[in-house]
Amino acid sequence: MRGRIIKVGLLGLGTVGGGVYRVLQSNRELIAGRVGARIEISRVLVRDVRKDRGVPLPPGILTTDPEEILNSPEIEIVVEVMGGTGAALDHVRTALARGKSVVTANKDMLAVHGKELFQLAQEKGSDLLFEASVAGGIPIIRVLKQCLAANRIQQVMGILNGTTNYMLTRMTNAGRDFQDVLREAQALGYAEADPTNDVEGYDAARKTAILASIAFNTRISFQDVYVEGISRITTEDITYATELGYVIKLLGIAKDTPEGIEVRTHPALLPQSHPLAAVSDSFNAVFVRGDAVGDTMFYGRGAGDLPTASAVVADIMDAARNIVHRAPGIISCTCFEERPLKPMGQVRSRNYLRLRVIDQPGVLAQIAKVFGDHQVSLAAVTQRDTRGDRAELVLITHEVAEQNLRDALAELGELEVVEEICNVLRVEDDG
Repeated sequence: MRGRIIKVGLLGLGTVGGGVYRVLQSNRELIAGRVGARIEISRVLVRDVRKDRGVPLPPGILTTDPEEILNSPEIEIVVEVMGGTGAALDHVRTALARGKSVVTANKDMLAVHGKELFQLAQEKGSDLLFEASVAGGIPIIRVLKQCLAANRIQQVMGILNGTTNYMLTRMTNAGRDFQDVLREAQALGYAEADPTNDVEGYDAARKTAILASIAFNTRISFQDVYVEGISRITTEDITYATELGYVIKLLGIAKDTPEGIEVRTHPALLPQSHPLAAVSDSFNAVFVRGDAVGDTMFYGRGAGDLPTASAVVADIMDAARNIVHRAPGIISCTCFEERPLKPMGQVRSRNYLRLRVIDQPGVLAQIAKVFGDHQVSLAAVTQRDTRGDRAELVLITHEVAEQNLRDALAELGELEVVEEICNVLRVEDDG
C-alpha cells in the first residue's frame, strides 16, 4: 500500500493552508507510514498565482480555477481552508456531489449548513471531516465521536475563543478595562479590526453548535444558540467576581436536561477551583462530562497556522486511510436523533447582579420584594462603592429560571430607587 498515492486538492493557501502544506511536506514519510499511502497535494486554489506565500511550491501547482480541483478524477480529497460561506460552500457542495471526500476547518459553514452537507456526504458515501473547526489543534471532535462514543454525554462546556479569553485574562490580571485590552488584542493580531465576531460571542456560539450537535446526536445550528458577548464586562465586575471566589470566562455551554438540550454562549462566573478557570491568555479548553468517563478536559492552542494544520492533516490522514481500505463515509454524521431544545427562559442557573441604587432606608426591602414576587431567591447581598447618595449592590441569586429573573429585572428597572441595572451574569458552579 505504501506505493499508493492519494492526491489532494487544497482550496486556499492563507495562514492555515500554508500550515497544512508545510506539515504534509515536513512529515511526509511519517504520514505515509501511518496511512499506508503517500499523500500528495497536486493542486492549490488561490486568487493570485503571482503572490509570494512563503511556502516552497513546485511549479504549476497553483491555479485560480476551482474546476481544476473539483473536476479532476485524480484528486480524491478536497481540503477547504478558504473560510466563509460563499465560494467555500459552493466548492464543498460540488466536491461532495462528485463523490470526493472533504476536509474543512470552516466553523461558519458547518454551524449554518452542516445538515445539508452531511446529508450530501452520506448520500455519496464520502467523508466530511472537520476536526479543526472547533478549538484549533485540540482534538475534541474525534474525542466526542469516537473516544467517548460509549458515553451518554451530560455536559460540554468550553472556552472556545482565544481572543476573548486573552482579553478577560488581561482584565483580571492587570486590572485594565475592556477598550484598553481590546486595542492590545488588535495590536497583537488576536482581534480583527472589527472585533464583533469575537467579543459578541458569535465565533464561540458557532463552535458550541458544532460540539452540541455531536455530543447530543442532534443537528443544532448557530441560530439555535443563545448568545451574549463580553462587551459589558467591566473592571468592577472582574473585581467583585474575584472577591467572591470566581473568575469570568466566555463559555460555550451545552447540557442534556430532562426538558431538552440547553445550548448557550455567554460570559459567566466560574469558581476559581473549576478546571476551566485556570485557562488563560489565548488558550482554549473543553470540559466534557460523560456518564461513564466522568469529568475530562482537553486543553491547547485554539488557533494558529500549525496547531490548526495539525487537526486538518489528521483529518486528511483519516480520509486517505478510508480510501486505502475502501471505506469512505465510515466516519458518518452522528446526528441520528431529534432532541428538543430547551427554551432559554426555562434554563435555570445562579446569577450575579450589579445594581446602582439610591442609598436610603427601605431600598433593599423594595428590591427584595420584587425578587420575592417573581420567585427569585437571593443567596448573598453586598453593598459596595457608596458615593454620596448612591451605592452599588452586588447580589448572587440561588438557582432560578431565566424567565423569572428577566421578569424581576424588568420590574426592578421601573423602581425609582434603582438607577441602573449595571450587569447580569450567570454563575456556572453546579449550585
